[in-house]
Parts: sequence; structure tokens; C-alpha cells
Amino acid sequence: MAIKVLKPTTPTRRHTILVDRSELTKKKPEKRLVSKLQKHGGRNFSGKLTVRHKGGAVKRMYREIDFKRLKRNIPATVEAVEYDPNRSAFIALLKYADGVRAYILSPDGLKVGMEVQTGEEAPITPGNSLPLKKIPQGLFVHAVEMWPGKGALLGRSAGTGIQVMGGDKGYVQLRLPSGEMRLVKEECYATIGNVSNPDHKNVKLGKAGRARRKGVKPTVRGVAMSYKHPHGAGQGKSGRHGTGGPAKDPWGNKVGTRTRKHRKVTSKFIIRRRPSKHKFKKYKTLI
Repeated sequence: MAIKVLKPTTPTRRHTILVDRSELTKKKPEKRLVSKLQKHGGRNFSGKLTVRHKGGAVKRMYREIDFKRLKRNIPATVEAVEYDPNRSAFIALLKYADGVRAYILSPDGLKVGMEVQTGEEAPITPGNSLPLKKIPQGLFVHAVEMWPGKGALLGRSAGTGIQVMGGDKGYVQLRLPSGEMRLVKEECYATIGNVSNPDHKNVKLGKAGRARRKGVKPTVRGVAMSYKHPHGAGQGKSGRHGTGGPAKDPWGNKVGTRTRKHRKVTSKFIIRRRPSKHKFKKYKTLI
């Protein structure tokens, strides 16, 4: 997919960059594979606002994605590659040899009419799902399970690719896009290739109205608020740095710190953590 730059006839169009979706299949979603999606506008069961900057999105139906790839050793043909409003990646509609249809995350390069398969003996081609122990070292995969049979949890956003670094003693080492190195059981399934829509990172909405229709409400900076926010009031930006201390949220809690539990059971599977933002910025300056 290519990106689409509009003619600069207005200030909005001058800065708008969108993904060209002309190659996608223009059809309504499969009726049996959609369900109603209830919006809550960032409020909990009692009506209190628990997530800020949410609300007012355009109505949409949820496409049920087969993250477990349950139909094993049955070839399937790609009937359509569609846009999904609920995720950044595109989705592909499969029709299996026994007539069953299912949605999967579309890998980059998948076209209508191609054949995909799930199983230990599936070929090493984009879209096929295999156990990690059957995937050669160095290949990029997506939609990776963290526990056998639980369904894909890693590598699901647009353009994402996870590199297989090799395995030993029942585990396979993966390098995630964040730079983290992690061990995953070799029985876990993964799909060959990168996720579709790699140009999603280049999108610029251009105007507040387009973000509003996606359900994103306006965000006000803390320094522009009154004394009721830790960053507000005072002469200058006294709430974010200097005598005001580190950055805080509206309730006075520090932000930007990692919240992972120190004694989490799965920490033993992480070989190397992702680099911190401070180290990453320092590394970029050296380059």
C-alpha cells in the first residue's frame, strides 16, 4: 500500500497524509463474522469517567478475528483483503476447503486468490501459521502466541515484525520490535511475515475532526490548566521540572515510570528488556 498526499488547497489538506486503500476489496464485512461493539466513552459501570479523552466515535461493527487459527492442515483461499476500523492492520477473509470462513490479520503482500494453511507441515510462506520450532532462524513473524493454544498476543499492529533468533531446551528466542528479547515455548504458533499496512506510521490526520470521529476527544495540556493540576498555575512551567518536580498526572502521580511488577512470574522469560527512552535518545545522538 502507498500513502496518499492531498493537494494543498486548504491548510488541512496541506498537512494530511493518508493510506491509499484503493487496492483493498470493497465489500461489506462477512455477516456471520461481525458482532455489535458497545462504546462506553471512557466511563465505567457507574458512569464515572475513568479514561480521559474518549467519546463520540462513529458507530462500527467488530470483526471477529481468528487469532487461534483453529482450522489445522486445511488449505484456505483468500477471498478478500479488507479494512478494519477497529485496528491499524488490514484483515483477510479466508474460505477453507470445507466451506468455513474466518478473518485473520493480513500479512504484508497477501493478495486475493492466494492460498494459506495452518499446521506443522505448512510451507514457509507469508500468511501460513506454524509452531515456532518449525520456523527457520532469522525469519520475521507476527501474531505470535505467548502460551500454546491461547491465541496470538504478540505482533498484531500494522507493520510489526518479530524476528526468530533460534531455540533451545523447548524455548525459542524472539526479538520484539521494542528491542526486548524474550523466550516463548516452541509449541506456540506464529504466522510468517510482517503485518500489513506498514505505512500506518506515516499517517497524519490533518484536522481535529478526523480524530474526533475516531473517538479521540481534545486533550488539554497540564501547564495550560489552573492550580488544580500539578503542572498548572505559577509563573512559567513550574509544575513539570525544576522546583516543581517530575511530570505528574492530574492526580499527582508520577508518569513515565514503568509499572511492571518486580516479581512477576513471567520475568524469567525476558532475556533483555527494551532500552529506556533516555538511553535510546543518547544512542540516536551518537549515530
